[in-house]
Amino acid sequence: MSDSASVSIPSDLEQFVNDQVATGAYTNAEHVVREALERLRERDRSRATRIEELRQQIQIGIDQADRGECTPLDIDAIKQKARATWTERQASQ
Repeated sequence: MSDSASVSIPSDLEQFVNDQVATGAYTNAEHVVREALERLRERDRSRATRIEELRQQIQIGIDQADRGECTPLDIDAIKQKARATWTERQASQ
C-alpha cells in the first residue's frame, strides 16, 4: 500500500470522524482513522494471544486426561458452586 490511501465510509461514520475533529479530540480525520486502525490491530493481537493461551490450556487438559489425571465431572457440585457465587454477588449489590 502507498503512503496514502483513499477509502469510502458510510455517512454516519464520516460524521463521527468529523465530530471527533470538531471537538478537538483529534487534529484531523487522518489521526482519527489512524487511531481506530491501531486499536483494531491491538484488539486482533490481543484476541490472537488469548486464543493461543486457551489452546495451550486445552492441550494441558488433554495431556492430563491422557495420563489419567482427571476426575469425573460433578455437574451437581458445579451447579451448587455457581448458585452460591450468584447468591453472594446478589447479596453484595
